[in-house]
Amino acid sequence: MSGTPARTADAVTAAEVVCLGESMVTFLPSQPGRLADVPSFGRGIGGAESNVACALAAAGHRAAWVSRVGADGFGDHLVEAITGYGVDTSAVRRDPARPTGIYFRTATDRAADVHEVAYYRAGSAASAMSPDNVPYEALLAGRVLHLSGITAALSADCLALLRDLTAPRPGRPLVSFDVNHRPGLWRDGARPSVLLDLARGADLVFVGEDEAEEAWGVRGAEAIRAALPEPEVLVVKRGSEGATVFSRAASSHAEGTDSRTEAGTGTRADSRTEAGTGTRADAVTAVPALRVDVVAPVGAGDAFAAGFLSATLRGLPVRDRVRHGHLMAAAVLTVPGDLTDPPARAHADALAALDEGAWGRLRLGPGWTGEDQEVRTT
Repeated sequence: MSGTPARTADAVTAAEVVCLGESMVTFLPSQPGRLADVPSFGRGIGGAESNVACALAAAGHRAAWVSRVGADGFGDHLVEAITGYGVDTSAVRRDPARPTGIYFRTATDRAADVHEVAYYRAGSAASAMSPDNVPYEALLAGRVLHLSGITAALSADCLALLRDLTAPRPGRPLVSFDVNHRPGLWRDGARPSVLLDLARGADLVFVGEDEAEEAWGVRGAEAIRAALPEPEVLVVKRGSEGATVFSRAASSHAEGTDSRTEAGTGTRADSRTEAGTGTRADAVTAVPALRVDVVAPVGAGDAFAAGFLSATLRGLPVRDRVRHGHLMAAAVLTVPGDLTDPPARAHADALAALDEGAWGRLRLGPGWTGEDQEVRTT
């Protein structure tokens, strides 16, 4: 990545999506095998929220990433690499007392028993983020603020920050929250049940069926919606089955409450109808997943969120928002790393507009994002 200079704070004001969270320098093995046996590593970047920002920027949106990194070479690399994707990093702060987080992983599939990840992020600069040291003027400047449960697990200060950002406030941007439950991060007596509280304060929530069951003991899309009645839009990811979206139309707000524009197209009012009163009915949209020849399973969840947010910003119908999420995820699944160039917008739009039968016959493999590549159907 080139070391493109960070843009001015004025550019943050123009951002469509602002993403907050820790990014780390990732060390990728030169060959398969145990970490103990790998002779050398290549360097990359990794972080759920910065992945979303990079994917959105690559898709033509104005995206900003807000975080803290160490005043070290790894911090330099992160900022330069993320800026190189076209993301505004002008609100990233440097911490002279704490390091930038790093991690190592094996080359094998994450689902395999032999997969290893070694994190060195305890006490990192990002784990010290709090309501007192992040620039709120940058966080609240976009149309959408994207957060994740990973940040909440880093420290008590980070949890306090997310509690504050998901609390009602006048003029708050639409808050997007990816639950992103990481069991290994929840230590020192903290419980992932707080993720449910944070999700209840968001407007748009992404959660996997598997992580909802693991974190909260809730099984199935309908039960997850019952546990999370507050968000305007709830996206339940169901693995190979696809995704189910529960959404409410702005026009169905109860009389006398502050209304909002359709999710993702404007700002959020500071009050809403009481959860569970039945004043606003859900529209339920189920969209099958694509068949993909997977090269590596890393980064797909972040890419799905980016695709869904991109289509949301464009005001597309819910079905097409999910399809763009699936397509963005397929772009990442068919390359070795966490990030890749997405399909051209016209190419993705054409695929998202297919009828149900044609969508079901799609099969995407490496190289499918190129406009001159023929997409297979079976």
